[in-house]
Amino acid sequence: MGGAVKLVELHRNGIPESVHRGHVVVWGPAGIVAEWGQADKVIFPRSACKMLQALPLVESGAAASAGLLENHLALACASHQGADMHTRLARSWLKTINLDEADLRCGPQTPNDRHARAMLREAFTAPCQLHNNCSGKHTGFLTLGQHLGAGPEYIELDHPVQKAVREAFEALTGAPAPGYGIDGCSAPNFTCEIAHLARAMAHMARPEGLGKTRANAARALIEAMMAHPLLVAGENRACSALMAAAGKEAAIKTGAEGVFVAILPTKGLGIALKIEDGSSRASEAVMAALLVRLGVVQAKDPRVAQYLHRPEINRRGIKTGEFIVNESLFAGGRPL
Repeated sequence: MGGAVKLVELHRNGIPESVHRGHVVVWGPAGIVAEWGQADKVIFPRSACKMLQALPLVESGAAASAGLLENHLALACASHQGADMHTRLARSWLKTINLDEADLRCGPQTPNDRHARAMLREAFTAPCQLHNNCSGKHTGFLTLGQHLGAGPEYIELDHPVQKAVREAFEALTGAPAPGYGIDGCSAPNFTCEIAHLARAMAHMARPEGLGKTRANAARALIEAMMAHPLLVAGENRACSALMAAAGKEAAIKTGAEGVFVAILPTKGLGIALKIEDGSSRASEAVMAALLVRLGVVQAKDPRVAQYLHRPEINRRGIKTGEFIVNESLFAGGRPL
């Protein structure tokens, strides 16, 4: 297969200034339905695979035993801003399983939420692990570990939690993970081909073939994400804005270093993309373009247009440049 293709350009005064290349795969019930770049490119999915990492939490019965609700499942899939709605929910969840912030292994993180940062500064308080964008995922790991009767070091590769995560990841991607790395939150992140990541998202969209227990878990997770888009990311985040625009048509999740995925239940499609230079501005534009093409969102919706036609504005408020998204991603708006 070929290499990366040009997906997004930044133009200044009509002159190309920056180019973002990458790979995209759309997977349907019969396999790949569209691709740009190299479908067999092996990547780290990073946080774009949190729905897969959360499957054992639900299918094991741990979520039900702990009395978890839809909002908890959304937080388990989240890369959140560390806003009060995120940290408050994570704290109360930990309390229900008789644990606290010190039991997390994700590490502290300065919250991206502006109000939360201001509150910490005013109180002369350092951020804690609850502010970590992965604290929901890690609280889910703790809940699963407790249900399995496993030890506290749930991020170790040979821990029962991570063994369960790997099994679910490989089952949905359809291939053994060729490698792994340690994510920013200290948990293992298993590699896969971009096509296989898209395949996993398509399985989440139409999980009937996964068996009743796993299928029900997949549905519960994506329904939770679509019902609580702000818990999945936060204010002024592409995941939340695009999901809100899509309504019940898509569960959407970003990952670090230019990875983005989408699950389209009504169409039975999964999307996975990777921008080679790791640019989130490019991955957001590409995902928005694909969702427009698939008829899931409208290009004129301000929640969508801000990513498709994002202008470059200088410090005096003057427009100095604009994004140009590869026209083949739109294809005149024709459905795939």
